[in-house]
Amino acid sequence: MIIGIDIGSTTTKAVSIENGSFVRKIKTKASDAVTSATGALGKMIVENEMKMGDIQGIMITGAGASKIKNDIFGIPTVRIDEIQAIGIGGIFFSGRDHIIIANIGTGTAIIEAGPAGISHIGGSGVGGGTILGLAKKLLPITDFNGIMKLAETGNLNQVDLLLEDIMETDISFLNKESTASNFGKMLDTAGSGDIALGIVNLVYQVIGMLSVFAAKSRNVGQVVVTGNGSKNLIGRKILSIITKMYGISFEYPQDAEYSTAVGAGLSWKAGKSGPAQ
Repeated sequence: MIIGIDIGSTTTKAVSIENGSFVRKIKTKASDAVTSATGALGKMIVENEMKMGDIQGIMITGAGASKIKNDIFGIPTVRIDEIQAIGIGGIFFSGRDHIIIANIGTGTAIIEAGPAGISHIGGSGVGGGTILGLAKKLLPITDFNGIMKLAETGNLNQVDLLLEDIMETDISFLNKESTASNFGKMLDTAGSGDIALGIVNLVYQVIGMLSVFAAKSRNVGQVVVTGNGSKNLIGRKILSIITKMYGISFEYPQDAEYSTAVGAGLSWKAGKSGPAQ
């Protein structure tokens, strides 16, 4: 059994890989990387009644992986580059051999994975962290689930400048309800729900357009969405609008938020051991 651990800036995810299959998953939060990684591993062992001796090795990745200098609990622990882990996990979940991945976490990374290898096309600092940061200043709530509940009640006409506000007809393939400027209207009557929806819309429109540019540049018709942001239902609706406009589809594999941890676990090679490096 191999354990893959993705030590993120806010959340750590751990999975077990057995005979090349993704079997168990766990998610934790902690104040530092070491506590988060060891806590995730310990939680997985206890909750699944596993034995330490069953674990052949641990593969770590993510923002906090560099903080792990030695083997965890004496188990051979190896660090893998996060971009590689995202690519391996994306291919595993998509079932295809050439894909574009939009990995949405605190920020967003756009990855190409295929027969030629795994490469970082680009990305953006816009992601889940942007939603939380803007909400902290613009809304009376900072809990992510609370922000999403507010957004469900929102009306973009209150905050975003739409084409219909400045044009009487459609422009090319853009209809009058398309965004001309995020937060470009911002009426005095805009409420918390409207602002919350405006924030989510801004973030996912940026992610969606970056993904479209990447996919078109590689002649790929689909984008596999992974990371915590893949679960956002409002974000999915926003991306579906982009699909209608540009013909690039977005796919959301089950358990895609664990994709990077799975990619780390799958990268284990027989005989690979020693301290994290």
